[in-house]
Amino acid sequence: MAQKSKEIVIGNGCFWCTEAIFQQLEGVEVVEPGYTGGDIKNPTYKEICTGTTNHAEVLKIKYNPEAISYELLLDVFFYTHDPTTLNRQGNDIGTQYRSVIFYKTQEEKQIAVAKILELDKSGDFDNKIVTQVVELTDYYSAEDYHKDYYSQNKEAPYCKMVITPKISKFIKKYSKSLKK
Repeated sequence: MAQKSKEIVIGNGCFWCTEAIFQQLEGVEVVEPGYTGGDIKNPTYKEICTGTTNHAEVLKIKYNPEAISYELLLDVFFYTHDPTTLNRQGNDIGTQYRSVIFYKTQEEKQIAVAKILELDKSGDFDNKIVTQVVELTDYYSAEDYHKDYYSQNKEAPYCKMVITPKISKFIKKYSKSLKK
């Protein structure tokens, strides 16, 4: 019997930048931008951008664990942003852009914490990883215009200058894990 899909919820900066990356991985079924980790119910993008809601911009990724592992998703997560900068990714500054892994089970938490310890010891990063590992509570889907943002706006200056180079770097490293 085939295993059911699983979900991972992560925040690694602007969800426009990373949604396009995770959509390309074999075994990833759905990537949905959203918000979690904050204090208010049903936040809007406008509220998130104030930095006062404590919500993070996140991706909820539905995946087939028979085709892609939780561990590989974490590898891609860490590789496609700077997990050593607190509340910042590039020019995006604020708690809404923090590096964070939201777990649903103790096993997910243990794997995430172990991955951070492993990476800190590896020397792959010049500074200590500041990624938070937090239990997932309420999740809120982002407004529709955020969904599939990059594929609908590839010619926009932000997409060309920020997202396209990030995707190119990702493709070089993870070419064997891409959808056929």
